[in-house]
Amino acid sequence: MIAAFLNQAGFGAARLDPLPSDASARRYTRLLGGPRPALLMEAPPPENTRPFIAIARHILGLGLSAPEIIAADPKAGLVLLEDFGDATHAALLDGRADAPKLYAEAAETLAALHEAPPPPGLPAWDAAAMARATAVTFLDWWWPAMMGSAPGDDLRAGLDAALRAMLAPFAGTQGFVHRDYFPANLMRLEARAGARRTGLLDFQDAGLGHPAYDLVSLVQDARRDVAPAARDAAIERYFAARPSVARDDFTAAMAACAAQRHLRVAALWVRLSRRDHKPHYLAHGPRCWRLLAEALEHPATTLLRLWLDDALPRHLRRNPDAAKEPA
Repeated sequence: MIAAFLNQAGFGAARLDPLPSDASARRYTRLLGGPRPALLMEAPPPENTRPFIAIARHILGLGLSAPEIIAADPKAGLVLLEDFGDATHAALLDGRADAPKLYAEAAETLAALHEAPPPPGLPAWDAAAMARATAVTFLDWWWPAMMGSAPGDDLRAGLDAALRAMLAPFAGTQGFVHRDYFPANLMRLEARAGARRTGLLDFQDAGLGHPAYDLVSLVQDARRDVAPAARDAAIERYFAARPSVARDDFTAAMAACAAQRHLRVAALWVRLSRRDHKPHYLAHGPRCWRLLAEALEHPATTLLRLWLDDALPRHLRRNPDAAKEPA
């Protein structure tokens, strides 16, 4: 099926070079020797390539940089897309690139993405959706691994109520939310200028919610420490590009989104370890718990902080013991 797809797209003679996998079920293969640089994305069911295709076209329509869709067979879960190369922001930062400059560029692109009207049909990334997503990792995976038993209905209801109440004040601001806006999903495209210099990847889970979530994802990265100079450069560039945004309100929304995101992702690493046999992700747990603690210091997160203080002692806010991890 893949051979037929590539033949029809004119890439039948290309050599296939599989790329390393990540936390998702999607697979990527670089095509060498074809008519142009390209990647093959395989997204087997239950993955769905249609959101990726639609959002890529939306981003391109804004004049920003997403991979061009060369060919697609959504039913088969196959997409042939433009290859942006290997210069992810993550790789550049690992190579000691100018971090403040790179983060500022990423923020400039993010601001342009947020300034534009969102495309129709995005799923809600609102308080209800964010609360459900948190329960799926924190209560369904982290809690049994740490506490030795499943959480009760009262605990589930309490977390849901605390998250919804914390996030409710920011429901009036709705826009495009990438949901995974961090260096591994950003490319530096040297030949392009301005907001087009940052190429966007992995946007298939985008939703309609508060844009503060994306800025948190960038400057409070779950996978790497962000130096204060880089964080401040990104935040200043973002607000400079969006002068109509009320900064105090947006900053409060950032704190609420940060608290939800860090709680969810700290627990996500446990699911990746236990369900998907990827224990190396647990190395990011301490960072997420630390970022959660910092977010809980903001007044906008008081309702979640009070619930956590009642339900979970602070000394237990960490990865489950390594001795409890399955072999």
